[in-house]
Amino acid sequence: MNFKSLALVILTAVFLFNQFLRLLRWRSAKNPIPENVSDVYDGATYQKWRAYHGEKCRLEMLSATASFLIDFLLIALNLYFGFSRLFPDTLFMQMLSVLLLSALTGWLTVPFDYYDIMVIEEKYGFNRTTKKTFWVDQIKNFLISLVMMVVIGSVLMGLHQWLGDGLILAFAIVMTALALFISFIYPYLSRIFNKFTPLEEGELKEKVTALLEKNGYKVRAIQVMDASKRSTKSNAYFTGFGKMKTIVLFDTLISSMTVDEICAVFAHEMGHGLHKDTLKNQILSFVQMLILGVLAWLTLRFPEIFQSFGFSGVNYGLALILIMTVEFALIAPLFGLLVNWRSRKAEYRADAQAVKEGYGEALISGLKKLAKENFADLSPHPLLVKLEYSHPTLSQRIAAIRANEK
Repeated sequence: MNFKSLALVILTAVFLFNQFLRLLRWRSAKNPIPENVSDVYDGATYQKWRAYHGEKCRLEMLSATASFLIDFLLIALNLYFGFSRLFPDTLFMQMLSVLLLSALTGWLTVPFDYYDIMVIEEKYGFNRTTKKTFWVDQIKNFLISLVMMVVIGSVLMGLHQWLGDGLILAFAIVMTALALFISFIYPYLSRIFNKFTPLEEGELKEKVTALLEKNGYKVRAIQVMDASKRSTKSNAYFTGFGKMKTIVLFDTLISSMTVDEICAVFAHEMGHGLHKDTLKNQILSFVQMLILGVLAWLTLRFPEIFQSFGFSGVNYGLALILIMTVEFALIAPLFGLLVNWRSRKAEYRADAQAVKEGYGEALISGLKKLAKENFADLSPHPLLVKLEYSHPTLSQRIAAIRANEK
């Protein structure tokens, strides 16, 4: 069997399927807006959203095409093998050569990112990123991504050299532990890109703290992130394990929402904690890692796979790329279907918690503000929702909130 030809066929099929989904996303701008969210955009803003949505979708399709062509040529022309010949013939250096080339070719699509942020986002009033910040972010992202890929590749190589066919479970356990570790250090990694300051004393801090403590959570800190230096878009999140939480608010959220609306957002997030959604996500993550472990085992069992790409034996960097961009990409839609279905159910439960805390109307108004500020698609195609949306649509969430208020 010609494994390279098979990889190219799968790569092409995955690309065409994802382009089909992107086309659906683009065409969703023509869908009628549900009545319960018809007040999110006024006439002028809606026309502005349609123009913005169209430009973003077109750029995404072009960027995806460029990425596909780069990946296709890297495999078809055995460029990974050619580049590896510049490095010493050791397992680690050969792995590093492939991952380094993959990371370096990622710079070829940076112009699309630049156009997205510095042209489209700027044109529609969302961008606050300076050119200096953009390029500094790109360098940081490149270095962090390369380090992470080398770490994962080293784990794969070390476990395979040590355990052989016992790789599957060990890889899943180690990768899950690594993911948990990254979640733990995420607040510290965030400081590479943003500044955090304590939320000033006042009504907001008192109400959010009281809300969480009432339900058994201890608040380590409430911090404000300077998201406005890059964008006008808003968000908020929890960090921390167990009942001890650090709350992070985007400064854009504080400036655009009322105290009750922000409390509603955190009543929702608290609902996730009370229903142990993070733990359930970690279980699903472990299942995903098991699948990746099986794919790694299958890939590494057949050295002839790597001979199709010019190598004389196993290359752990190429194995990682094949697993992620070809093999798992083929089954990702089915796995995503399950994960996103479960996630949408969890979102409904978390919204119900906000209603229980007395913040139902505040949550609706807050969600509408977030949708407007983030230029959300109010009527996406149902297939997109099933395959890609971890949250129900705004219309679906509002309908469920209204039902829970009765």
